[in-house]
Amino acid sequence: MSEFLLAAEAVPPKLGIFRPVNNTVFSVLISIVMIILVYVMINRAKKGEKIPEIRKIPGIEAFEEAIGRATEMGKPVHMTDYSTALGDDSTFAYWSFLAYIAKQCAQYDTRFIATDANYLVNVVNQEIVKQAYLEAGKPDAYNPDDIRFIAGSQFAWAMGVAGLVAREKPAAQFLVGYFYAESLILAEAGNLVGAIQVAAASSPAQIPFFVAACDYTMIGEELYAGAAYVSRDPVIMGTVVAQDIVRVSLYVIILLGGIVQWLSPQNNFIRNFINF
Repeated sequence: MSEFLLAAEAVPPKLGIFRPVNNTVFSVLISIVMIILVYVMINRAKKGEKIPEIRKIPGIEAFEEAIGRATEMGKPVHMTDYSTALGDDSTFAYWSFLAYIAKQCAQYDTRFIATDANYLVNVVNQEIVKQAYLEAGKPDAYNPDDIRFIAGSQFAWAMGVAGLVAREKPAAQFLVGYFYAESLILAEAGNLVGAIQVAAASSPAQIPFFVAACDYTMIGEELYAGAAYVSRDPVIMGTVVAQDIVRVSLYVIILLGGIVQWLSPQNNFIRNFINF
């Protein structure tokens, strides 16, 4: 063991500071490029300058369809998530959808109910929904009792939400954010009352359950791209655009690297093909 440590210590660091382990230099360079690109895109978005457009995700149309159905039926719209903290990325995405859906419901005079499992997040939810009703020109229609904190415990919250759905019988239910084992409980509760259900989830383990039980599911990063599209917030827009640019650039680099390696004279396949 000591010999191995001595051998590791003997390896000269790259650039004088980075050890050649796990491509550290490449990771640092990518991080620096990402930070600069995010900063540039956010500033361009704030100034109203042109940045790559985020296309409209089909799931957004499903949101509008579900709200329209609830309005026609005269039934409420319900939205929930399992937020674990104020600083979670999925919570910020949830807030973008919360403002969008609340404003749509206010414009159509449709009752809107939002539930949550974090009392601090619930306080923010109340302010967001209140502001949405104000922007829609209907501040008097806002009912703080419909923006509810259910419980801080996971399954106490899940069963509380399922009971609320059974009592209120919403015509549309939106499951947005990061979910755990309670995902199917919520989706089945909506199915039992005949609600049209749209999920936007970033938890890979729970997406199959939403796909099976909901009418439409926004998968993985569509949650964040959709949040940027509906909010048009410069910070979210700039961040999503920067991530996509870096992602596409990496795909191109990997593809070009593969082609160069394939065409290399040292490649056995090319050598055998020529000899053949």
